[in-house]
Amino acid sequence: MITDKQQADFREHLDRMEQELESETAQTKTSRNTVTLDQQSTGRLTRMDALQQQAMANASEARRRALRTRIKAARARMDEGEYGYCLECGEEIPLDRLTFDPTLPTCLTCARG
Repeated sequence: MITDKQQADFREHLDRMEQELESETAQTKTSRNTVTLDQQSTGRLTRMDALQQQAMANASEARRRALRTRIKAARARMDEGEYGYCLECGEEIPLDRLTFDPTLPTCLTCARG
């Protein structure tokens, strides 16, 4: 069973993760903007490269949004007293698994299917 101290540590870890996500989102904002291309001064390969970089930045932002959702869900489980228990089978999630990723909602057995 997770102690109150361990849960507080996990909550702090989640807070740090979220702060890092916010920082990354702010740093990559311009990379996700719509690509405007000047046909006269930009070559075909440069335009393709700009579009590819934009697509990669958008994909990274989608992954950050998904992680924010998992962080929010983990906090909700904490608030409900369900944190550290598998959502599938109800067994405790091993501490080392939560240490690896505090957003994980299932034990390894259930995650494997």
